[in-house]
Amino acid sequence: MKTRLLSFTAIGLWVVTVVIAAYFFVAGSTVSSPDGRQAIKLSADEKNLILAEMRTMLGSVQGVVDGIASKDMKRVAQAARQSGSAAAAQVPASLMGKLPLGFKQLGHTAHQGFDEIVVGAESGEPEDMLLARLGERLNNCVACHATYRLEAATAE
Repeated sequence: MKTRLLSFTAIGLWVVTVVIAAYFFVAGSTVSSPDGRQAIKLSADEKNLILAEMRTMLGSVQGVVDGIASKDMKRVAQAARQSGSAAAAQVPASLMGKLPLGFKQLGHTAHQGFDEIVVGAESGEPEDMLLARLGERLNNCVACHATYRLEAATAE
């Protein structure tokens, strides 16, 4: 009888742990902000890491546009590769747990989209198609910035 009770208790605690972890995976560490967006609470270092990644993406956009304008597909691929999925792999798991699911989805789609630009540039895709792909990536940026803001949590 005691073994059965202990087993049910262990399973119950496991279920509660999974539910709590799933909630934080989806919700992240957010609060409402005065401007109507969701404020993601991060440490100063975490905020700086994400902002650096965003600046890299902006640099990739600039490089892709320059490459297309000069018809240099190697430049397009090189610029897009900097913001591809490999860049996302460098984000620590502890930070990923603080990000809401929607933010993670937008980021994942953005990184995948840069990978698609690399493939398109290397396979001879027409410039207008590459620009359309880049436009889709910029739609992700606009949606993300319209929905979220990053805030460094203050030490209390």
